[in-house]
Amino acid sequence: MMWNINLENVPFEADVRELLMAFYPEGSEVHVNGRCTDTEYTLSVAFPDEGGAREFSCSRLQDRFAEKCEIKKKLYGILSEHEGKTLPWGTLTGIRPTKLAMQGIDFKEVFLTSDEKIKLCFETAAREEKILRKIDYEKGWSLYIGIPFCPTRCLYCSFTAYPVSLWKDRKKDYIDALCREIEAVSEMMSDKKLQTVYMGGGTPTSLEADELERIIETVRRCNDMSSVLEFTVEAGRPDSITEDKLAVLKKCGVTRISVNPQSMNQKTLDLIGRRHTVEDVREKFRLARSLGFDNINMDIITGLPGETVQDVENTMDELEKLGPDDITVHTLAVKRAARLSEERELYEPAAFETMCSMTELTAKRCRQMGLKPYYLYRQKNMAGNFENVGYSREDKEGIYNILIMEEKQIIAGCGAGTTTKIPVCGGAGGVHRIENVKDPQIYIDRIEEMIERKRKINDGTY
Repeated sequence: MMWNINLENVPFEADVRELLMAFYPEGSEVHVNGRCTDTEYTLSVAFPDEGGAREFSCSRLQDRFAEKCEIKKKLYGILSEHEGKTLPWGTLTGIRPTKLAMQGIDFKEVFLTSDEKIKLCFETAAREEKILRKIDYEKGWSLYIGIPFCPTRCLYCSFTAYPVSLWKDRKKDYIDALCREIEAVSEMMSDKKLQTVYMGGGTPTSLEADELERIIETVRRCNDMSSVLEFTVEAGRPDSITEDKLAVLKKCGVTRISVNPQSMNQKTLDLIGRRHTVEDVREKFRLARSLGFDNINMDIITGLPGETVQDVENTMDELEKLGPDDITVHTLAVKRAARLSEERELYEPAAFETMCSMTELTAKRCRQMGLKPYYLYRQKNMAGNFENVGYSREDKEGIYNILIMEEKQIIAGCGAGTTTKIPVCGGAGGVHRIENVKDPQIYIDRIEEMIERKRKINDGTY
């Protein structure tokens, strides 16, 4: 059930909707109406369990940001009073809070953010700034390579991912097209220096060892790799990892991998469609260590269906035994394209208080392992209006993760479903996006068009 929003000439409907979503991720019968005059905005909020509507007004200002913040603060006050709770980020619904921290925004005054989240945001921003000193925004670029295949589709997944079993006889066609695009983009960027490479998906290790080698060797052949600070491959699903694949990654100069359990509780893995066991995670992680990988990330998700705080604590116990260099803690976000969204009535969402406890627990345990926050972003439809945080050891940060949030360096996306981001005026003028089609077969058929779209990187027609 969605909210009823009717704002006549009030230009902040998206912000009102996002704030309602933060309080009511499952939807509600809340009605918000608004109108404006030459001097003020007037909004009313009606709840299904109250007889009348609550009304508030805000003066019209020259500063649109100030107008928006004032409306959200007053709406937040009404929602907070009605629900008897405050949100950890207050009125802030943006996905890149560290960018605001770097601008010196007063989070307490402007967004009513909690002291805990303010501390997290500024600590992360300070570490980001230190890491980004290595980055050449003007002459550097980064490459994202998309592999849109997975062993199976997880319950919560909204990414471009197709069952690899259905593509067994057509993977070569996809790889041919992908390598063609990598070659073309590398030529376009020949006057710049490649700084990070990230192969994600999907699950890149759904491919065979020789297929992975061909793609990576194409990158190496077409680029001067001496300036590359990081080469990441999401090994991701343990059921897709083999010794020969890891050996190829190591031989080809991959410096960082992810082995992502999402949970270390078998009942949860079975429920969300992960076709592997907890023991598989342990085995593949230790295998990667034995082959010399010294920068291994592990992703987990809090708020998965049926999980308790004790389940999350068990996951953290198991991760501590393995000793990863980087743990990324995601809060469950229910996206429309995910199977979980279609079947959400079958699963009881985690209570707000439970999400608070899970977030506090993972932050505490990561710090106890010697991992500190370096990467922070937020998503719409996120349980409890919390955040995703990357925690890492010193010098083991995922640099690409920061760059994709900062949007100050060209990131060229190759592969089905990828996006190329070109900062305008160093990011001050926003970002121009060039999208590749999502369907792998259409991508193969139209590969020359995908390449031609990227000519804009050099000719400035964007």
